[in-house]
Amino acid sequence: MKLGIVGLPNVGKSTLFNAITNAGADAANYPFCTIDPNVGIAPVPDKRLDVLAEMYHPEKYTPAVIEFVDIAGLVKGASKGEGLGNKFLSHIREVDAVVHVVRCFENDDIIHVNGHIDPADDVNTINLELIYSDIEIVERRLDRAKKLLKGDKSAQKEIDLLEKILEVLNSGKKANSLEYTKDELEILKEVPLLSMKPVIYVANINEDEVGTDLTKNPYYMSLKAIADEEHSGIISICAGIEAEISELDPEEKKAFLNDLGIENSGLDVLVSACYELLGLISFLTAGPQEVRAWTIEKGTKAPQAAGKIHSDFERGFIRAEVVSFDDLVACGSTAAAKEKGLMRSEGKEYVMKDGDVVLFRFNV
Repeated sequence: MKLGIVGLPNVGKSTLFNAITNAGADAANYPFCTIDPNVGIAPVPDKRLDVLAEMYHPEKYTPAVIEFVDIAGLVKGASKGEGLGNKFLSHIREVDAVVHVVRCFENDDIIHVNGHIDPADDVNTINLELIYSDIEIVERRLDRAKKLLKGDKSAQKEIDLLEKILEVLNSGKKANSLEYTKDELEILKEVPLLSMKPVIYVANINEDEVGTDLTKNPYYMSLKAIADEEHSGIISICAGIEAEISELDPEEKKAFLNDLGIENSGLDVLVSACYELLGLISFLTAGPQEVRAWTIEKGTKAPQAAGKIHSDFERGFIRAEVVSFDDLVACGSTAAAKEKGLMRSEGKEYVMKDGDVVLFRFNV
C-alpha cells in the first residue's frame, strides 16, 4: 500500500517525509526540489510487538510498514502541464491514498508559493488540479463507452455513472463527494480518478502550538472545516519537531515527548491514521526466531493471510491456530493458552481479526 504526500511547494512535505522515513530527501526552501518522488518505508507503531518481544526475546523484531511517496509540489495549472504538473499527477495516480500537507503557521523566512497563508485556498488549488485531470479522464472514457453502446447495451450503466460524475466534477467538487453503489464502485476500478482517493489532511503547525488548543489557530480551524465537510481525516503535526524526534533513540524520544506533554509523536499518529484510512489490520506471529506484524486488509480470510508469509502457506493451507493477543498475554505463553482452551483451530473461511497471534499449518 502506498500513500502519496502532496501539497503546494514549501508547506513542509519533504521535511515531513524525511521525518517519516529518515530517507534524507532534499528539503531545500524552493519549489520543485523534489521532482522525482522519493519513496520510503515507515514502520506502523504497534505496542503489542514490544510486549511479544518481552515474552519471546526473539532474534528479529519486524513491525508492519507503510510505503510513503514524497510527490513534488503541485502548482496552479498542473493539469495543463504547468510546473512539471503532468509528472506530479501521474505519481498521485499510482498511490492508494493521499496525505495532503497544508501550512497552518506564519513564518516570514519560509516563502509561500502564493505569497500568503490560506489553507482553504491551498486545498482548493490542488483539488482543482485533480478535478481538471479527472474531467479529461471521464470525458475520454465517456466517448469510448458511447461508441461501445452501439454493440453492447450494458455500456449504458457506465455512461450513466460517468455522466453523474462529470456533472459533479464540473461543479468543482471531487468525485469522492458522491455516494456509490457496489456495482458503480466495481466500474470505477477501471477508471483511475485522482479525486476518488481517500485523503488525510496534515496541518503543519508552529513548534509552540504542539500539544495546545488548536481552536485558537484560525488556519487549522479553516482546514478542519474542509476535512469535516469531506469526511476526510485531519491531524496536526509540526514537521520541524518531527524531523528532530526522528533523529532520537527510543529513550530520548520518550523524554522529548514527555517534555512536550504528549504521549505519541505526530508521525506515530499519522502512520496509524493512514493504516486505518486504507482499511488495514495486522496479524502477529511470535516465537524465539521473530516477532512480526503482517499487514492485511480487513475481511481477509486465513488462507490469504497465510499467503502473506509465503505462497506455499496459502497453497497448502490446512488450518490456522489462533489466539487473541490479549488472551496470549493474560496466559503468559501459547502452551498456557492451549491448556485454557483459548487457542482456536480455524479453517479456510475464518476472517482474520486485528491482533490475532497465529501459527499456520500447511502441507505442500
